[in-house]
Parts: sequence; C-alpha cells; structure tokens
Amino acid sequence: MIHQAARDMAVAHLGEAEWEALAASHGLSGHHFIGVDYYSDADTLSLVDVISKRLSLPIDQALYEFGRFWITFAGASAYGRVLRMAGDDLESFIENLDRMHASIKSNMPLASLPSFQVLESDSRHIQVLYVSERDGLEPFVQGILSAVAERFDESVTIDYGACPDGVVFEITRIIHDA
Repeated sequence: MIHQAARDMAVAHLGEAEWEALAASHGLSGHHFIGVDYYSDADTLSLVDVISKRLSLPIDQALYEFGRFWITFAGASAYGRVLRMAGDDLESFIENLDRMHASIKSNMPLASLPSFQVLESDSRHIQVLYVSERDGLEPFVQGILSAVAERFDESVTIDYGACPDGVVFEITRIIHDA
C-alpha cells in the first residue's frame, strides 16, 4: 500500500506517462506496487528517493510531502473508515494510533509499525513520543501529523528531536484570535 501511495503521489505531480517512463528507467514494475505485499525500508526509501530527485526536492521534504499525501491516500482507501474512527480531534487521533496500527498489523503481520504516546497536552501544544525500529522517517511522520491536524481544522507547527526513548514531536497549535 505504501508503494501504491508513492506511485499515486508521483502521478499527481508528473502525470501518468512521465511516471511510467520514470518507473521503467529505474526498473520499477507492477510487482513493486502490490497493495498487501511487504517491502523493505530500503526499497521504499529508494522509491521515494527516485521521486524526490525527479521532483527536485530534498529527501526530507519529499518524505514530508509523502506523509501529507499518505493521509489523503489512506483516507480514500479501505483504511479510510479506520482513519475516521480513530478520533474526533487531533489529540484523540494521536492517542488512538497504536490501536489503529494493531488493527493494521493483523492484516500485515510483517509490517514494522511505530508507537505513539501523548506525553503532554494543553490548549496550545501536544508533545508526542514516537518510537520506531525504523530510522529516518521523522519527516514522513511530521507530514502525517500536519495533514491530520488539517483534517481537524487545526493550524499547527511541528518540530521534532531525538530523545533517549525515540523522537519527540512538539505540535504547537496556532491560535487565531477572533
């Protein structure tokens, strides 16, 4: 599913014909885009790298944009219902991510899914601990969190930094005075 999303993001930016040419020039064929297959992180990051170079984006920016795109893609897929049920606001959505990932894991047992824990929250910010076996996906997660905030009509800024237990995301709500 993740490779299908990367393909769809590329098609949205490049068009179908240019994507097909790019994929062919890098040896990417239909078997790279089967929805329920497991793909190594190296394969996925290689695919995102091909797309980032073609779009002239630094890899971190491409991962961020891919994270934002992922929410739209997943929302339109069979997982859309799961996303809609995950929470009624940004904080409850984040608090339910582990439950949602457990549901996904039952269908994709080889997937290595992260864990999220809300550490602190108030009306102006949410601090989230992200723990994953996988390195380098922080910009992707930042993009996901940004797109989820938009789904709940929230304007936010998101920063992150490493900590001994994983990565802490600082989500700051931008409060618009009436």
